[in-house]
Amino acid sequence: MRMSRQQFEELALQAYAELPAPVLARLDNLDIIVEDAPGPEAEGADDDGGGLLGLYVGVPLVERYAADPLLPDCIYIYRRPILSVCDSYDAVVHEIRTTLRHEIGHYLGLSEQDLDRLGYG
Repeated sequence: MRMSRQQFEELALQAYAELPAPVLARLDNLDIIVEDAPGPEAEGADDDGGGLLGLYVGVPLVERYAADPLLPDCIYIYRRPILSVCDSYDAVVHEIRTTLRHEIGHYLGLSEQDLDRLGYG
């Protein structure tokens, strides 16, 4: 599937805007970054061999003990890997939405099993 970076970024913004209000209210000091492919931030990331589509880098809310961190947590959404597993515009929209919600789940402290159960595995 082919798609411009600008169009992909617009879909990522749309997926963010469509998050439920209670979820949006919990997001603080969090950057959403679209990259073409995994970079140094993904070194050592646990990839199940299916290709890394997104990554959360930070300290989950449930593991924070002191004041808020100075630097923002980051969610990376990887454009080329997502486009490589999608065969239509609608599939790209769905995969961006699912990947974003999966990584936000990690930010909120959800495990892979929790995310699988919710349909964002």
